[in-house]
Amino acid sequence: MAERIFNNARRICREIMIRIAKGAFNSTLAEIADRIPLEMRPSDKPVTRCCIYKDRAVIKYRCMASLGFAVENEEDELTTLAEYTDKVKAEGFTADRHLTLLDVACSSCPKAHYTISNTCRGCAARPCTIVCPKNAIAVVNGKASIDESLCINCGKCLSACPFNAVIRIPIPCEESCPVKAIYEDSEGRRIIDHDKCINCGKCIVACPFGAIMECSQVVSLIQALKSADKHVTALPAPALEGQFPASWAQLEKALLKLGFDDVIHVGFGAEKTIVHEAEELAHKLDSGQKLMTTSCCPAYVQFVDKHADNLKPFISDTPSPMLFAAQMAREKSNNTITVFIGPCLAKRQEARANGKVDMVISFEELGAMMVAAEIFPDEMPVDDVNMPSGPARGFAISSGVSAAVLGKYNGKEQVKAESVDGIDRKSAVKLKNALKLYDANFIEVMACEGGCVAGPGILMQPEKAAKQIRKAIEE
Repeated sequence: MAERIFNNARRICREIMIRIAKGAFNSTLAEIADRIPLEMRPSDKPVTRCCIYKDRAVIKYRCMASLGFAVENEEDELTTLAEYTDKVKAEGFTADRHLTLLDVACSSCPKAHYTISNTCRGCAARPCTIVCPKNAIAVVNGKASIDESLCINCGKCLSACPFNAVIRIPIPCEESCPVKAIYEDSEGRRIIDHDKCINCGKCIVACPFGAIMECSQVVSLIQALKSADKHVTALPAPALEGQFPASWAQLEKALLKLGFDDVIHVGFGAEKTIVHEAEELAHKLDSGQKLMTTSCCPAYVQFVDKHADNLKPFISDTPSPMLFAAQMAREKSNNTITVFIGPCLAKRQEARANGKVDMVISFEELGAMMVAAEIFPDEMPVDDVNMPSGPARGFAISSGVSAAVLGKYNGKEQVKAESVDGIDRKSAVKLKNALKLYDANFIEVMACEGGCVAGPGILMQPEKAAKQIRKAIEE
């Protein structure tokens, strides 16, 4: 199975998910859950943190998130993992949020600041002292020093130093958030402001301590897959094609072997999105509207809802490929449980808001389920399967949506298209002023740089995944 291990924290999270998925498949989860922290941190092995007890506590809270519970909602520290397991079996997934911050795992990073490294030569020019607007830099014993009580973190010294001796020490999660939804409380802990959060998931990838996790629906899904009286339909996103060393036909067979009753490629939903969005673009431009943006990236849609009200009239009304695919699934089987499988955290919020999709799991979670069930897609037989068009499968890659829509648009000369490849703080400001700053009347926006292949829940390196998808489309 193709893997993308960012760091040891991600490896630990995946091991936890595999253990929980295996217990759920074997109906032994309640028996094994409380032993997971002990088995992963035995007393005779080195510890990661200050002591073995904190290591085990962190693993316990990671297990809670993997079972589907937000750590912030914990009411009693003595509640066992077995009890949480019983609760999720009885009630299903009930978390009121998609992201949870494990305070015990957060190492309370210091405030972002600038510092002078030992490469400082104490040069005669001393440009750092000249450019500093607050006189926060002085040369002491032949080396520059920053007085943090005066420093305003403007970064001018960083640009001025000819020796690159000035270093900026960032806070990874805060730095990655494009909408400043993560901040420090009075006790130095990080807090996620869910009213600002757009669920892009960049903080999950950025945090070097693995302190930010998704509240998983995997246990609830496995229960449904094992139930004889429930029909479950997998809705795999086009980006899945680049996550495993296997063909789409093999991936479909692996999903069916995992327990799904039907598989509908979300690319078929993308074909509907292409047609509807091309028609909508033509109608809006013909009626005199100056701009239309895509709407298939749910993190971007949340960005507009929470941070860019002025863009609401210009965002496309066309449903996303996921919603079209879910509608197709219900037309085939009215009572089916629809499960979107993709790289995106924000799809969870889109599913909850719309109601057409019952569950959402990531590629990481699917990979854990495959390993737990000992199913390997590359070992499945290869057969011909009905596939969506190339442009629809290209939705997984940045600029793929706009290219597909323009391919269906009559009168392309009227359209000036542009792609926003990733939402960061700089592009967020530009988007808020899109009518002034973009020389375009059709803008595709992807929250993740590179497109869906670079989402927070992927397995394969984005560049390799994109290459694999392009090759599969050509073939």
